[in-house]
Amino acid sequence: MKRKQAVQSIPKEPETRTDSCEPTEEELLRSLDAVIDGYSNTEGALIPVLQSAQNLFGYLPETVLRHISTRLKLPYSQVTGVVTFYSFFSTVPRGEHVVRVCLGTACYVRGGKEVLATLRKQLGINVGETTEDRKFSLAVGRCFGACSLAPAVMVDETVHQRVRPAKVKDLLAMYREAKPGLREAS
Repeated sequence: MKRKQAVQSIPKEPETRTDSCEPTEEELLRSLDAVIDGYSNTEGALIPVLQSAQNLFGYLPETVLRHISTRLKLPYSQVTGVVTFYSFFSTVPRGEHVVRVCLGTACYVRGGKEVLATLRKQLGINVGETTEDRKFSLAVGRCFGACSLAPAVMVDETVHQRVRPAKVKDLLAMYREAKPGLREAS
């Protein structure tokens, strides 16, 4: 008489990595869930959760927005409304470096528009787009708090002051060639 062996259910293997440095979407969602859990029963959790999600994923794809909507028990339209209202959030992949040109009054009057035109030409993209190599994304801002040193351009978290169209090529070269953490403000 043969004894039946219990068949143990083997959990599904998580998505395999092709590059051991890059986390899978499943791992990123688990990290996001930990953030959401930290905000459970907290009023006003949506914006910090969206910020964390964008930091994790690099942008806010629809699947992540739906996940946040479900987990926070908020209407999807409310989540997308917040994302589209604030210029900080992006629903398309951004480049390694986000270049923001200030077009506030002082920067605009002192040449911000010309700096933007030069950046568009040098990068070969328009505002809201990312270069093919995903090195740069181009955006505009309204004030970086450097009005007396206008025009200003912010690359990632660094504000570059008194930027002139003739210096744009050098500014971009600094970020093309620099190793992470080795950049200096001009």
